Amino acid sequence: MKKLVYFTGLIGLFITMTSSTEITYPTVTNKSFQIGEKLRYRVTYGFMDAGEAVMEVKTTTKKGANRELMHAVGTGKTLGGFNAFFKVTDTYESYLDKKGVFPWFFVRRVDEGGYKLSQDYTFKHDKYKVDNGKGKEFKIPVGIQDMVSAFYYARTLDFKDMKKGQTFEFKCFMDDEIYNLKIKYVGDELIHIRKGKFNCHKFVPVVQTGRYFKSENDVNFWVTNDANKIPVLVRAKIPVGTVKMHLVEWSGLKNTLTSKVE
Repeated sequence: MKKLVYFTGLIGLFITMTSSTEITYPTVTNKSFQIGEKLRYRVTYGFMDAGEAVMEVKTTTKKGANRELMHAVGTGKTLGGFNAFFKVTDTYESYLDKKGVFPWFFVRRVDEGGYKLSQDYTFKHDKYKVDNGKGKEFKIPVGIQDMVSAFYYARTLDFKDMKKGQTFEFKCFMDDEIYNLKIKYVGDELIHIRKGKFNCHKFVPVVQTGRYFKSENDVNFWVTNDANKIPVLVRAKIPVGTVKMHLVEWSGLKNTLTSKVE
């Protein structure tokens, strides 16, 4: 009888230990984008077209912890005369969890004026770790974002009934560090870009000590006031002027672009 009680106790302890380590992955309601979406942006410096960026969501057979993924790819390059003195060809890739819109794999290939950088991150959310591909692992919270996934995750945030000054916050892993990304809603505006007029929500980043931008007014971005929540314009002040990135082409949207004013 004593042996039976002892054996039963061991089984109970094993079950308790196993269940206590089970991972609960975050989930989101994504009504804003889908596989097949493609957004193309033009980057301007003053009155000149300096470059372009493309964001795409593709299918993939790759899996993370046996979970289905989406393949998000961002590319950037310089245009025209800018290639002569500072050529840029960048590629960023993120393999996103379909249910949670967080990354399992991140690839970065940067070539900017001869400066080259390669990063290959493997996110092990089931172990609360990320492997940077160079022999180091870092502790992370489950569901942390990367540089590409943050673009899409932010579009799943609930903007309904938000108030001026309201802040949204989430964590992002970049360059072997964890950052707290914060964006603040400052109001609605009708903006006019090359492709027309759009009703938008306006946001600014909450500036953190020691970062490149010193003031909230240094960066502004506008997101369509519709179900797609597409960033249509980003404006950033830099020491030698102002850089803008504005939407010039879109396809494969999940919803009608009702924010566009005819």
